Amino acid sequence: MSVPSVPPQWVKGRTSRQAHVGLPAGTHEDEHGRSGFFGPASHLYRLHAPTDWVSVDGPAAHRAYDLTRSTAGTDLWPTLVVGNQQVSIAWHRLAVPYRPEFKRDADGDELFFVHAGTGVLRTEYGPLDYRPGHYLLVPRGTTYRFEPATATDLLTIEAAGEQLTLPDRGPLGRHAVFDPAIIDVPEAEAVDEAGEFVVVVKRGGHDTRVTYGFHPCDVVGWKGDLAPLRLHVDDIRPVTSARYHLPPSVHTTFVAPGFVVCTFAPRPMESDPEALRLPFFHRNIDYDEVLFYHSGNFFSRAGIDAGMLTWHPAGLHHGPQPGARSRDAEAAVASAEGDATGGVRMADEVAVMVDARRPLQAWRDAGDRWEIEGYVDSWSVEGGGGGR
Repeated sequence: MSVPSVPPQWVKGRTSRQAHVGLPAGTHEDEHGRSGFFGPASHLYRLHAPTDWVSVDGPAAHRAYDLTRSTAGTDLWPTLVVGNQQVSIAWHRLAVPYRPEFKRDADGDELFFVHAGTGVLRTEYGPLDYRPGHYLLVPRGTTYRFEPATATDLLTIEAAGEQLTLPDRGPLGRHAVFDPAIIDVPEAEAVDEAGEFVVVVKRGGHDTRVTYGFHPCDVVGWKGDLAPLRLHVDDIRPVTSARYHLPPSVHTTFVAPGFVVCTFAPRPMESDPEALRLPFFHRNIDYDEVLFYHSGNFFSRAGIDAGMLTWHPAGLHHGPQPGARSRDAEAAVASAEGDATGGVRMADEVAVMVDARRPLQAWRDAGDRWEIEGYVDSWSVEGGGGGR
C-alpha cells in the first residue's frame, strides 16, 4: 500500500499545533492559502487582526450591494452584478403578471436561487413549483419561463459554456450533505395549446426570437440523465465539527470549471472552547468570493441584511468584523460561566457563496444602482467596526 506524500510543515515561533484551535494568547490566526483551501497553506499568528486597517483605496477593496433596492423590472434576462468569462452573477426581479416569452440560454447553465416569491418554473420537461430557498438548475439549451404567482426575486448564476454538476463528496460518501435522491426533476406535463408563442434564444449574449404556432412545452414524456433540477436549502444537512472550524469548501453544493457554489445553512457552531467559531482570517489568493445573504442572523457580519451581496476580491484579507468578534467573545465567557444562554450555539443563517477562479468585474452600473458606500470600512476599528 502506498503512503501519501506529506508536504513539509515548517514551524517557527509561537503557533498552535492544530489549525483554528488553541491559538497562542493574544494572537489572531491568518491563513495564507492557495487553491481554495485545498492547496499549500500557512497560518500566521499576528498581534493584530489583519483586517483592522485604517483605510483601503483601490479596485481590490471589498464591496457590498443592496439588491433589494431594485424595482420590479420588465427585463427578459437578469441584470448582471459581477462576472467574468466563466461565471455571471446577476439579479432578477419578476413582476406579476409575468412576461409571456419563453427563454433558452444557449450560452450556459443557469442556476437560480429563489430569495422571495412563489410560482412555477415552466420547462419543456415539465413544471417545477418554487418557493423561497429553492435552487433551480436549468441546463444550457432548455426552453423555460418563470410564471410567478407572487413577485419573485432570483439570484442568478450562469456558467458560461460549462456544466454545473454536484461535487464529489470524497470520503464522506455520495449521500453526505444531501442525498442525490432528494433532488426533484419535472414530471412531463404536455401543454397542447394553439396560439403564437415566442422563444427567445440567447447565444453569444444576443437574442434570436423564434415564433411557434403551438405551446413549446408540448412534451408528453422524457427519459435520460439531463433535466432541470430543484433542491431546497431545508434539505441540506451541513457537515460540522464540534472541535474544528471547517473551511467554506465543505459547504460546496454545485461545481463548474472556474467556480464553485456553496450554501451556508443553519448548523451548530463549534463547542470546543479552544476552537474558533467565527470564520478565520484569510486571503484566499486564487479566488474572488461573493456572498449573497438570504435569511437569518449573519453572525460574522454586521450591517448586512437579507437581500444584500458582498464581493471580496482576492488579495485583501477578510474575516469577522470587530463587532462580531466582540459578540463571540462575550458568548464564550457566558458559556464558560455556565450561563443558560451558552452551550451549543447555532449559526442561524442561509447564504449562497460563489468562489470564482478568475477575477470578477462589476457591471458598469452596479455601483450607482446597488452599492453600499463604506462597506470596506466596516472592518476598521477606527470606523466603528460595523457593530449591529
